[in-house]
Amino acid sequence: MISFVDPLVTNFTVVDFRNKAIALIEDIFSRDKIPIVVGGTNYYIESLLWKVLVDVGSPSAVKKSDEGDAFQIVTDRKLELMKLDGYELHAQLKEVDPEMAAKLHPNDKRKLARSLQVFEESGFPHTEHLRRQQEDDGGGPLGGALRYPNPCIFWLHSDQEVLNTRLSARVDEMLQMGLIKELQDFHERYNAKLVAQSGQDYQHGIFQSIGFKEFHEYLVTMDNSNPKQKEVLLQRGIESLKQRTQKYAKKQIKWVKNRFLKRPGPNVPSVYGLDVTDISSWDENVLSPAIQIVGNFLQGLLPSIEPMKNCL
Repeated sequence: MISFVDPLVTNFTVVDFRNKAIALIEDIFSRDKIPIVVGGTNYYIESLLWKVLVDVGSPSAVKKSDEGDAFQIVTDRKLELMKLDGYELHAQLKEVDPEMAAKLHPNDKRKLARSLQVFEESGFPHTEHLRRQQEDDGGGPLGGALRYPNPCIFWLHSDQEVLNTRLSARVDEMLQMGLIKELQDFHERYNAKLVAQSGQDYQHGIFQSIGFKEFHEYLVTMDNSNPKQKEVLLQRGIESLKQRTQKYAKKQIKWVKNRFLKRPGPNVPSVYGLDVTDISSWDENVLSPAIQIVGNFLQGLLPSIEPMKNCL
């Protein structure tokens, strides 16, 4: 699942990801192999672990027209709703799902629009859908039942200062490997026209990914004859990229702690921690215990290595 969505597609959602990934996982199982999911974006991984998403209309769907064999694209209602003001969305949601509205800020237009979409397309409040999932057999605080029995989850964690140093070094390595040239090429191919049309939107699709917004000013002034100004904007983008990457890593860590380690329930699988702070001890701290744990799982045994507790 690398390089399989057009860069300008803005409506590829976590539901689309889940549906495609599950089909691949089932295919791997059918060949008596073990699927290994690596990430990344924890929200997307959760969509595979639990039955937690509410299925409504697919934005990429097509339907047959009433006029013969013609087909038409089904409008993505969520994108339509997000064109409205956040406070207007919040007011609408408060009328149909006050419980969900109380949890969301008017600035969170994405979630507001999603909840309104769920209500409009299903006839039930988003809150009611989530409550039903939690009350299903095997459900719990995180939503519905586990999709696959006996999942084995590893969390590769590190000392924060060491992690920050690695993240900064990774940005430097990306720059050495041609990140700026790649961004320039992408900007000329896809982005320049959108900017000229005032249609650029860093809230949707690939443009919301870390690495685009940080270099926006630099990319739109590439033709500027002032090399000093361009260098200032370039360095500002690099520093912003490093800061945002570190901030996102902290957010991921917080997500793991809150969603896996702090949330009791029958549908929360154990997480086995692998300390990657000291790379020189990789075999001892990471590889060997991982092999042992996976071996136990394959034999249907409880690993002798204890899963993580809420202690980090």
